Amino acid sequence: MITHISVAVMYVRDQQRSVDFYVSKLGFEKTVDAEMWPGARWVEVRPSGGQTAITLHSASAFNRTPGEGAFLTFACDDIEATVADLRRRGVKVTDPVEEPWGTYIKATDPDGHEVMISKK
Repeated sequence: MITHISVAVMYVRDQQRSVDFYVSKLGFEKTVDAEMWPGARWVEVRPSGGQTAITLHSASAFNRTPGEGAFLTFACDDIEATVADLRRRGVKVTDPVEEPWGTYIKATDPDGHEVMISKK
């Protein structure tokens, strides 16, 4: 029986820069950092206590383009506090957008991935 999404893949230009963004700026934790084969790393990050991780693959190691790949939505309890915290950390983030289904913001990582963060 499937219980949850384990990992989503994002293709990035510079793995360490992306790890630093997700850990230092968004507050994720690095849970795995291992060699896949010579010159390629498997790196997973996830929100603290979260079940689902993002693996940050080197785009060049997989013949991909940085920014190609997953479209992700994260959840938060307080959208205004999240905006203030992310901006304080230097993250490019939109103002909150209110829709009939909920309120969200978008944050941009170093490779141009726009991740959505919605109030739950």
